[in-house]
Amino acid sequence: MLTASSHNRQVKKTLTSFNMVHVGRICFRKYGNFIDNLRLYVRGGSGGMGLPRLGGQGGSGGNVWVVAKKNTSLKKIKDKHPLKHFVGGTGGNSSVRALKGEKGKDIEIFAPVGIAVTTDDGRKIGDLNVEGDRVLVAKGGPGGTFYSSFEPEKGQVKHIRLDLKLIADFGLVGFPNAGKSSLITALSNATPQIASYAFTTLRPEIGKVMYSDYKQISVADLPGLIEGAHVNKGMGHKFLKHVERTKQLLFVVDVCGFQLATKTPFRSAFETVQLLTKELELYKEELMLKPALLVVNKMDLPDAEDKLSELKEQLQNPEAFMDLLPDDMIPKNYMTFRHVVPVSADSGFGIDHLKTCIRQSIDEYATTETNTFHQERLMELRHHTHKHC
Repeated sequence: MLTASSHNRQVKKTLTSFNMVHVGRICFRKYGNFIDNLRLYVRGGSGGMGLPRLGGQGGSGGNVWVVAKKNTSLKKIKDKHPLKHFVGGTGGNSSVRALKGEKGKDIEIFAPVGIAVTTDDGRKIGDLNVEGDRVLVAKGGPGGTFYSSFEPEKGQVKHIRLDLKLIADFGLVGFPNAGKSSLITALSNATPQIASYAFTTLRPEIGKVMYSDYKQISVADLPGLIEGAHVNKGMGHKFLKHVERTKQLLFVVDVCGFQLATKTPFRSAFETVQLLTKELELYKEELMLKPALLVVNKMDLPDAEDKLSELKEQLQNPEAFMDLLPDDMIPKNYMTFRHVVPVSADSGFGIDHLKTCIRQSIDEYATTETNTFHQERLMELRHHTHKHC
């Protein structure tokens, strides 16, 4: 028998697995059961038999390819192929009618753009950067010939991984209870499950913030980071892997500081920024090169203005305040923030200004990216011309 509460839970689950809410100039889309990596079994087709008495050659086995295609996802691959097995077609045998056997059918696995294809042990096979990119993941076996006593060979067999490299424009970086879920709600009027305990976000939620000119900026609310994440405490390592896959970072700190549990030390907003920076740095130093914004949340709390002034002063001259932290928690480099934006996710204070800063930062990033690409192409062309002079 279905009780009222279990019915409500079921309805809520259905609504939140794919939920899109319009609010004037903004909408937010939540994707349930988001998948950002997939392990597949791939095998090239076996070659066909040769024909000894006429010297006939068997056809090669079919290859297995991963091909970049728009409007697809790793979840679609998983749903369509639950066994996750992909095998190339067998090459045709040589016969009196056709001395050269037909090639086996190639298999194409359609995957989204922005995928890194690796072996099971992490060795890179290739990247899918634009639609139409193809990566050969398992070669078919050659058909039987005179040199193999007309016996065919089997195709390559391996397990491969498809890893989504970029999951969003912005990744929210913050310790549990920094107010990230509330911030997403304020930015978008969506309703992620918000609880008063520390670990609220258990898998990445990808949100779309839409502007009045139809520009969309995606924001990933990532599983909460905890101190020591780089050594894989909790879900730390997964979190940091997600951070790697965002163009920019949106640090979120509580203006009044943070304490994970009664046994852990209390951290001020400034200390929290440095600890978050340290975690990113220890995991992968290149993360420090990503453009970053700092959101100082909970500005509706008492003494918030004084604490914000103190934080701004500390961020302007971080070296002077490093004695507040243990030596092993001091980052090698300090994160430079393009904007420091005070907000209250609960009251809505500062949210419109934050949306403007997010948009500005993304537009600047796009311009820089385009200029860099053009400079690289120019260098290549000059190098090419120089070689042929």
